Amino acid sequence: MSAGCRRLEVEVVADDQAERLTHVGEGGEARMVDVGGKVVTCRIARAGARVWMAPKTMELLVQQAFPKGDVLAVARVAGILAAKRTSELVPLCHPLPLDLVDIRFTVRRADAVVDIECEARTEGRTGVEMEAITGATMAAVTIYDMCKAVDRGMLIGDIRLLEKTGGRHDYRRS
Repeated sequence: MSAGCRRLEVEVVADDQAERLTHVGEGGEARMVDVGGKVVTCRIARAGARVWMAPKTMELLVQQAFPKGDVLAVARVAGILAAKRTSELVPLCHPLPLDLVDIRFTVRRADAVVDIECEARTEGRTGVEMEAITGATMAAVTIYDMCKAVDRGMLIGDIRLLEKTGGRHDYRRS
């Protein structure tokens, strides 16, 4: 964690929607937002994703018995790498110097579900929501890839922003 960018506790749930889409110009054309005049602040975002699988797949995951190796370790690295490359994947996303990308898994064995949470941090002029969402999503896709040989019926879903702080509007999913 950088010295100037610490985790913030958010009390207020704000879901204010702008009157207009920021990435759409007057004539309806796509455009990159100019953030040059914005103040540099500590930006933190957390996003989640979920993978549902068959119980037998979950047992193999828990036992680390997949031929491709440790599924969650590889998914963690894939999520981190994806978050770092978000601006190459999302056309109008600004490249950001990330201070932290952290991928955490909650394995719910009884439900045969893996919950994924990605936290991204930067000190910058624009938020890190897309980096957090991309990291969580790619971790989920990697779990699918590593387990698909035994379970093509897995489901990836619940991709969502959980929280963001440091910009004009803080947000926390209730």
